[in-house]
Amino acid sequence: MKKNCTLVSLLNIVLLAGLIYWPASNAFAQYNFSKVDNWLTTNSPQLGGRTILMVYKDGKIVYNQSVNSMNFRQKAVNKIIARRQGQEANLDDYTTTSRQAIASCSKWLSAALVMTFVDEGKLQLNDTVGKFLPVLSQHGKGNITISHCLSHLTAIHAPDLKESLQEMRQVNSMDEAIENIAVLPMEGQPGKVFRYSNTGLQIAGAVLEKITGKSFETLFAERIARPLNMQNTDFGKGKVALPAGGAFSTPNDYMNFLVMILNKGLFNGKRILSESSIAAMQVNRVTKEVTVAYAPAEAGQFGYGFGEWVMGNRTSTTGNESITSPGLFGSFPWISNTHHYCAFLMAFYIKSEGRQERYITLNKLVNEALQ
Repeated sequence: MKKNCTLVSLLNIVLLAGLIYWPASNAFAQYNFSKVDNWLTTNSPQLGGRTILMVYKDGKIVYNQSVNSMNFRQKAVNKIIARRQGQEANLDDYTTTSRQAIASCSKWLSAALVMTFVDEGKLQLNDTVGKFLPVLSQHGKGNITISHCLSHLTAIHAPDLKESLQEMRQVNSMDEAIENIAVLPMEGQPGKVFRYSNTGLQIAGAVLEKITGKSFETLFAERIARPLNMQNTDFGKGKVALPAGGAFSTPNDYMNFLVMILNKGLFNGKRILSESSIAAMQVNRVTKEVTVAYAPAEAGQFGYGFGEWVMGNRTSTTGNESITSPGLFGSFPWISNTHHYCAFLMAFYIKSEGRQERYITLNKLVNEALQ
């Protein structure tokens, strides 16, 4: 009798495992991702040798595929980059829990954190930063608004992204970081010049620290990471948080964030951001009245909202069919409002030529698969 009970228990476990597995299998089966599979196989060698793509739709992951075929040179480049960042290189195959630096994918996370304060009435988008950070007023930058900071419209002539991050890693406090920003030259009127940089979000991060007395890392953990079950996502352990490019994350974690944005601020029935904040983040602010001083080549003619690119013509205030916030190392998160899904491609490489074309092609192939 005992042996029979054990057998029944085992059969129940197997059956339960099957019931858990079948929904995912059916999700994969109802869509034809063959062209996406081919894209990953063809492009992964140029994307650092490792990629993983996850796609979420209708409450479940409908695609999860990785390609792991790094060559000797790509492994060597990974080690060099990791050494420069003070990290140990991770050359393991990509999985949904692989953790790495996500560079400018961080901007989306940081903008969302700022918007939690807007939702609570502790900040307004038209608040000027000088009232929180007097050193900026002393150098003629006090009239920059929170909105300008989130949309790269501060009109501060910042150094290029790589140089800026290298300099920022040398500072010892958030106050010192803002003092360095304060003395940078202006190149026009705030709100009228777009320069994609690390500066605006650094200012916004400093404002959050001033009004709460907490570190940016702590605020991110409390308001974004924990509520979204992003257990392996943070902004590192440096002396100063880098809101524009300092986050580390995993495909699973970042997907949770994207699901929240896709669902207009809700995650597992809990409200993280208001619908109005989600909508505000997706409005293109790089209109025809704005001079584009600098935008990365891979952004093409994309517009820009709060912490995210709007994948449409930047002269339009509408057309937010897809939104994204790709990073320097090649990771590409995006949300399709039209097809109501989100996706995250993790990669790690620094050669940017042809990125935009790849992103647009992948976006179209996933759209086609989900039709």
